[in-house]
Parts: sequence; C-alpha cells; structure tokens
Amino acid sequence: MAVDELDTRILRLLIEQPRTSVREYARILGIARGTVQARIDRLERDGVITATGPVLSPAALGHPVLAFVHVEVTQGHLDEVGDALAAVPEIVEAFSITGGGDLLTRVVARDAGHLEDVIQRLIRLPGVVRTRTEIALRERVAHRMLPLVESMGRSGAERRTGGR
Repeated sequence: MAVDELDTRILRLLIEQPRTSVREYARILGIARGTVQARIDRLERDGVITATGPVLSPAALGHPVLAFVHVEVTQGHLDEVGDALAAVPEIVEAFSITGGGDLLTRVVARDAGHLEDVIQRLIRLPGVVRTRTEIALRERVAHRMLPLVESMGRSGAERRTGGR
C-alpha cells in the first residue's frame, strides 16, 4: 500500500502522541477532523495500523530476561507445534523461518532458571526435535516503525515529483 506524505504525518503523530484525540491531530496538521479520521480508518482497513493499545515492558512486569529460541520441528507438525507455542505465556512472538530451525520464538523469563523451565516445556512438546537458545544481552535498537514510515513518505513524494 502506498503511504503518502499526509499518511506519514498522521502515522508520526499516532506513534509519538498516541493518546491525543483525532480532533487535536487535525488541529496540529491543519486539516479537517474528518480527513484525519478517514485516513486513519483507511490505514486500519489496509492493515497498516494493526493495534492501538499500550506497549508493555516485560522487564517491568517481572520478566527481564529476553531470549530467542529456535525450534526445530518434525516434518508435518509445524501447525500443531505453532498452536502449542501459543499456549506458553512466556512466548511473546513466534515466526516460521527459513535457515537453522523451523520456528523462531521470542521468550521472556524472570531469570535464567525460569528460562530453562520454559525451554524444557518447549522440548517436551510433541513434534519438537530440538531447540537452540540465544539470550539477548542489551537492546541496541528498540522496536520502531517511524524511520520506515518516514522513508516511505519521502520516497512517495520523490516518485510524485520525479525526484526533484
């Protein structure tokens, strides 16, 4: 989906000021409230905006250990293992991948012992062949979308003006 300069400005506001009203966004942007709402509705409908809730910190919730666990699965059991992973609360994300392993999970834990317990739970799942774990030491780039959105807004403007 093409994101134009106005979409980019709206997305920036949504990211930087998520608790602000649509009316205030319109005032800041100098456009009609209905225009802002229509753009937000389209961005949601097109799947650009996928959530509107708070971003929670696992560390502040008592789970400061972050690990990435690669899971190798017996052929033909990917869906069942994926469904079983969804039942493990410490798994906050899981992806099917190529390369070393079949699934990559993002796991949070209270401490190293708790992480070992979670990994042991994964190993016991039917269809799991083996796991490989990497523990994150420090976050170097926090999850972010604004630089991508801004680059898309710039490239869209360049396409419209022929790069001028």
